[in-house]
Amino acid sequence: MGDRRKKKTKFRKVVSEQFPLSPKRGGGIIKIEAWENEQGKVVKYSLAYINHMIFTGDNGRVIGYDNAHNFHHKHYFGELSEVDDFTSYQDLVERIEREIKEFIK
Repeated sequence: MGDRRKKKTKFRKVVSEQFPLSPKRGGGIIKIEAWENEQGKVVKYSLAYINHMIFTGDNGRVIGYDNAHNFHHKHYFGELSEVDDFTSYQDLVERIEREIKEFIK
């Protein structure tokens, strides 16, 4: 009999960046992570602005986007909402860049 175990999909982390912000600019950290499948498509991501001085819940995540739990969603001060208009990972990178300007001096 053949081996019927499900083949585990392999993802490769292609982005792992952290940008600490000085207290003068509002403090906190911007974290960006992304993983690709074997075909080079981003299949998992996490984009977040974390600042425990602004918000202590949700591990300090003030605002963020990710696709954990198999759906695209936004974190905003501990509230979770589905991203109904998801088009691409790159679109969300550009969106969070615009949105975090509200918190960065």
